[in-house]
Amino acid sequence: MRGRMMEAPLLVSSLIEHAGNVYPDQEIVTRTVEGPIHRYTWSDARARAKRLGSVLVAQGIREGDRLGTLAWNTHRHLEVYYGVSGIGGVCHTLNPRLHPTQLVYIINHAEDRVLFVDLTFVPLVEAVAEQIPNVETVVVLTDSEHMPETSLGNAVSYEDFIIDGDIDFDWPHLDEQAAAALCYTSGTTGNPKGALYSNRSTVLHAFGICMPDVFDLKAASTVLPIVPMFHACAWGIPYAAAAAGSKIVFPGPRYDADALSDLMSQEDVTYCAGVPSVFIPLVQYWKNTGSKPESLNMVVVGGAAPPRALMATMEGEFGIEFRHAWGMTEMSPLGSVNTLLPTHRAQSVEEYSHFQTKQGRPPFGVQIRIVDDDGKPLPHDGIMFGELQVRGPWVIDGYFKEEESSLTPDGWFPTGDVATIDSQSYIQITDRTKDLIKSGGEWISSIDVENTAMGHPDIVMAAVIGIPNEKWGERPLMIAVATPDSSPTKESVLKYLSETLAKWQLPDDVIFVDELPMGATGKVRKVTLREEYGGE
Repeated sequence: MRGRMMEAPLLVSSLIEHAGNVYPDQEIVTRTVEGPIHRYTWSDARARAKRLGSVLVAQGIREGDRLGTLAWNTHRHLEVYYGVSGIGGVCHTLNPRLHPTQLVYIINHAEDRVLFVDLTFVPLVEAVAEQIPNVETVVVLTDSEHMPETSLGNAVSYEDFIIDGDIDFDWPHLDEQAAAALCYTSGTTGNPKGALYSNRSTVLHAFGICMPDVFDLKAASTVLPIVPMFHACAWGIPYAAAAAGSKIVFPGPRYDADALSDLMSQEDVTYCAGVPSVFIPLVQYWKNTGSKPESLNMVVVGGAAPPRALMATMEGEFGIEFRHAWGMTEMSPLGSVNTLLPTHRAQSVEEYSHFQTKQGRPPFGVQIRIVDDDGKPLPHDGIMFGELQVRGPWVIDGYFKEEESSLTPDGWFPTGDVATIDSQSYIQITDRTKDLIKSGGEWISSIDVENTAMGHPDIVMAAVIGIPNEKWGERPLMIAVATPDSSPTKESVLKYLSETLAKWQLPDDVIFVDELPMGATGKVRKVTLREEYGGE
């Protein structure tokens, strides 16, 4: 027997309609690529997204067509998110930090018909234009006044492109399972693979991250997403902010500490989210200048394991609640958030910051388990570790254009992470399966060694890789970046590590470098480190 309920599909367009109707005057603020601060409202954003949608329909964009973006976090990029998905198109966010050859592969694999490009990235598109024949139009996200001279014969300014659009355009009625967004992940072997999100999964993910113990978004929030909109849809924040009616502040192309800090102070930002490599210099800037924004009371940090020292400083010195999040592009991307319980808060910052290194608990909508090498589920006792597997309505079942399923026979997605899960469902990722180091028959977690090292006062970042060893099979090697004006030694670092790690877990050597190679999503490129230092 079916319930007597309305058939109301979960659509991305319903999010912008909700924000425009219920929170019409709530602000959206952008530091534009051109320079000035731009501000308007959710009502304005809806009207302009409708303009864009109506123009795309008039130009023959059909349901399921892919339209790419190479753009910063701005109000125009937000309009593209909604204007494209709202008509049944697929908003395909491209990561401009990737190598041009990878971008060409991804654009061609997705068969993007249109590219929406910020001024910064026009030269990048010019350089590869002849290699992306499917792209019919390049829409430069600016006005005619700032439109650059370009060799692109199919380029038009965004404002000219949408000028004749209809602000009263009616969004089409779509199947909620229709594709809405496409994000490629380089966290797989071989060529990047596409995670294709549906309208339904996107809306459910937005609901999930709004919850109090997740991102805790509400109308009283002023949100600054430092995480780029080209990285797993900015973790869903542009959708969740519309659902919650939050004020949203976009940083544009400026990710330097003083620009971010100034914007937070000017706009009374209460909440921001990003990767550790952004927050480490930001915290240092606050220490040096004493200019921590008074309104900021919560940060969510993910994309890579944050150092415990960063957590302790945020909470202990600046009084900012620190939430450690974990996820994958294949999960839209949220998988878990470490929100502390009252029993944890009763401890000192020094004590509970150890616990904050865990990846946290899954929100409603995500199920988790760990399995052994034979696929047998393991107990959630915080001791046994195995491959972490997930399932839920915002987890992919396979990759774009690949017919075969990526799931286990009983319907779980293998993450490739090795983890423990305790009795309260807190996940502790011990490593990636490919990053575990097997030394003398014992497994060493590179993440454990890295997190311990970054508690050292003279270490700002550290990466650990396994190198071949004739006697032990593999041994750990640490490559570290020292804090400014410090001179740590191998001996001082090993002595510090030996206070909490067993002797056999200690790196055989510590190499100091000026910087670590960073990937396009803010993670250390261990592949590069293995190529450079991986010899015995």
